[in-house]
Amino acid sequence: MRDGSGFPDLVEIVVEIPRGSRNKYEFDEHAGVFRLDRVLSSAVFYNFDYGFIEGTRADDGDHTDALLVIDEPTFTGCHVWARPIGVLEMRDEKGVDYKILCVARDDPHQMHIDRLEQMRPHRLVEIEHFFETYKLLEDKTVEVLGWRDRDRAIEILRHDRLEWQREGTGAEAASSSGATGAG
Repeated sequence: MRDGSGFPDLVEIVVEIPRGSRNKYEFDEHAGVFRLDRVLSSAVFYNFDYGFIEGTRADDGDHTDALLVIDEPTFTGCHVWARPIGVLEMRDEKGVDYKILCVARDDPHQMHIDRLEQMRPHRLVEIEHFFETYKLLEDKTVEVLGWRDRDRAIEILRHDRLEWQREGTGAEAASSSGATGAG
């Protein structure tokens, strides 16, 4: 699966922020490095690994955001194969924003999870609460619109893969009907 041929049922996540961190790191595509974007102002921390999905381009110009469910935190720059199970739909100062919820393929504790409904309901509430509060002290507004199912997540991923291919970054993937090319 090194070539991403399982996309969109299997995606390659690049972790930017490991669970437990208050530091928000972002990948600088042009320089090829991870940079500290900011330290969260609120007394909250990322309660999940956070990153992006290779070979995608969301409407905001960045790669598609990903939330990774895995038993132990990883590290900034770690590449993880994962299965999308749902999506958190939000709205912020830049417009609609999607966070694809994925489970790590190689975590035996998550093997049974294929759909959003199989997640502990309280875990989903914790994730929502994080996004409702993490920008409060920055005087920015975030509206959590709710969870959507796996089918919606797959639809978003297909759209964002096509956007990535259109911009030319994924030119080699465009010739194979969108099934390969995850970086």
